[in-house]
Amino acid sequence: MTELLIVYHSKTGGSRQMAEAAATAAEGEAPTVLKPAAEAGPEDLLRADGYIFCAPENLAAIAGVMKDFFDRCYYPVLGQIEAKPYAQMVCAGSDGTNAVRQIARIAQGWRLREVQEPLIVCTHAQTPEEILAEKTIAEEELAKCRDLGQALAAGLSMGAF
Repeated sequence: MTELLIVYHSKTGGSRQMAEAAATAAEGEAPTVLKPAAEAGPEDLLRADGYIFCAPENLAAIAGVMKDFFDRCYYPVLGQIEAKPYAQMVCAGSDGTNAVRQIARIAQGWRLREVQEPLIVCTHAQTPEEILAEKTIAEEELAKCRDLGQALAAGLSMGAF
C-alpha cells in the first residue's frame, strides 16, 4: 500500500489549512499522513512513497521550522528516497517564489521528482498586524490544495509515479 506524507509548518494557520485540505482529499485515494514539520523525521520520509511539503514564506524564505525539518532529514535519507514524487504548497504574504525555489533545490538534492507545479497561495498580508494575524484561506484556494492532494495520492495509488 502506498503512503503519501504531507509535512507542513504553520504559525498563523494558513499553511495548516492548506495542508489539511490536501490531506482530506488525498485520504480518499491513498493512505495519507499529515505531520507538522517539528514532529516529522527521516523515518517518515523513508516510509512514505510520495510527499507534499507545505510551508509559509517568511522574510522571502521558507519558514525556519520547515528549514529545520529539511536540515534534520537531509543527510539521513540522502540516496534513499530518489525518484519519489513530490509537490509543494507555499502560503505567502506577497510573493512565495523564493520559498518555492528553496524547497525545489532541496528536492533536487534528494533527486525527488516534481509531479505537479508548485501552488502559491497569496494572503496579501503586508503590515505587521496582517502578517501576524490568524489566516483564513479562501475556499477557492483550498479547492486547489484539495486538487493537488487528490491528484498526487491518486497517481501514487495507480502507480503512475
